[in-house]
Amino acid sequence: MPIEGEFLGGGHEVGRLGILLKCPGARMLFDYGMTATDPPQYPAPCPPVDIMFLTHSHLDHSGMIPWLTSRYDIDVISTSVSREIGILLMEDSIKIGEAEGYPEFYTSSDVKIARRRFDEIMFGDTTSAGGLQVAAHSAGHIPGATMYELRGKRTTLVTGDIHTLDTRLVAGAKPVKCDNLIMESTYSGRNHPARLKTEYALLKKIEEVTNRGGMAIIPSFAVGRCQELMLLLKDSRFEFWLDGMGKKVNKIYLRYPEFLRSAKRLRNAASRTHEVRTSQGRARALKGDAILTTSGMLDGGPVLNYVDAVRDDPKSAILLTGYQVEGSNGRKLLETGTMDFQGVTERVNCEVLKFDFSAHAGHDELMAFAKGCEPEKIVLMHGDQRELLAGDLRSEGFEVLLPRNGDKWAL
Repeated sequence: MPIEGEFLGGGHEVGRLGILLKCPGARMLFDYGMTATDPPQYPAPCPPVDIMFLTHSHLDHSGMIPWLTSRYDIDVISTSVSREIGILLMEDSIKIGEAEGYPEFYTSSDVKIARRRFDEIMFGDTTSAGGLQVAAHSAGHIPGATMYELRGKRTTLVTGDIHTLDTRLVAGAKPVKCDNLIMESTYSGRNHPARLKTEYALLKKIEEVTNRGGMAIIPSFAVGRCQELMLLLKDSRFEFWLDGMGKKVNKIYLRYPEFLRSAKRLRNAASRTHEVRTSQGRARALKGDAILTTSGMLDGGPVLNYVDAVRDDPKSAILLTGYQVEGSNGRKLLETGTMDFQGVTERVNCEVLKFDFSAHAGHDELMAFAKGCEPEKIVLMHGDQRELLAGDLRSEGFEVLLPRNGDKWAL
């Protein structure tokens, strides 16, 4: 019996992923997230399912789980660290929604219900879903990120977000032989510069900024990016500070060292980092060399205070380290040189640069990963330029499907 699939979100777009798979004996959901744009974007309502699998904790994959578990009495399978970070982000999304006046899709009570529904899985473990065995494999990307291999008469691999190269924080994902591959395509048509060159360029820029008497503000995603940059900066001569949710994420990661490439190095980086804990600490941080702070897209959090403090100082710099989605304050800054501060658009006159520290596989890495899996059929998801990757895969002899959200497809 074939597997029937449908994207509730995140098919022909990046974000709000939800993959519905109807398999022999089970209706399964892989991820159920929201995209934190203004206003947020949500997947289509999920019909009744028997079980859910979470690939990782980022909000665009996990953010709508409380909505799901408040309606259906189902287990949510994930790694322990994905559960803890996911719960943290869900609770934070409620606070942001209340502050911005967005519709309330779930409450803190719903998040508590969701927490009780989680069932842990570890890399290498298997669990049952209907007539299938489901095995968990590391996806790279961030600590705890998981690919799920569905084993029956035929095998299907669902990647979630993947990164195939080793970073300072996690080891890269390895291909898994399968008949069908459902793979992300965020960076279809685009490759990343060599990570070591990017790291060197960032360190040189911070040095340049500090030598001219300025401050480097480094907006960073709390989950993964802050820790990656701490690991880079820990061996530098810079006095660097950390503010925002990244502090809580550090503590969670260090409670689950099995998902880190080196817990010892992250502990060393944390001990080397100056944490902002008070308003006085925030003032002291502005006298240092660099500040890692959330949010990574400049849409809220302490970063706005720091940017406001340096925006008219040509000696200082804002060094973006992550993708800036359309509609975000960070994208507005890159494209127009202006930002919103408490509803008022202001010009930013300090230096602004972007560095590619992506935790996603680039085009060539996705090609190599797909070839290593040796599938007969590939479904591309989580990408707004999927056709570019599909064309290269088809030229290698693969059958590639590009279903849009709401389309039914079969494997």
